[in-house]
Amino acid sequence: MIWSGGCLCGALRYRADAAPVRVVICHCSICRRVSGAPMLCFVHFPKRAFAWLADEPLRHRSSPHAERGFCPRCGSTLTRHEPVIADRVQVTLGSLWLRIDAKPPRFPWISSAVPSRALDDQPGE
Repeated sequence: MIWSGGCLCGALRYRADAAPVRVVICHCSICRRVSGAPMLCFVHFPKRAFAWLADEPLRHRSSPHAERGFCPRCGSTLTRHEPVIADRVQVTLGSLWLRIDAKPPRFPWISSAVPSRALDDQPGE
């Protein structure tokens, strides 16, 4: 199966010719700030089976351990790059154009998750 995806404006597109290795739903504070959501989901593909179809995302070093890839045109968050898993490409689940059936997700940094109760107690609602 061919997996494909890209950014919101379509300037950056990718293709993977192998099944996802892993799905990770991250709750760390950086993923929350980058996405504007309580978590960010990444799909890992083998690097050998992954290709950008045109330009590649610009990268921002978001921590000593990782860089984030984004589209310079529309700002879409597309990737995370970690040297400890350099044999993989991590793309945001939302950037895929197809639904995926992959291994159950892992939940790193769950201790940093926003408590759901905190969202219920906001003033003005």
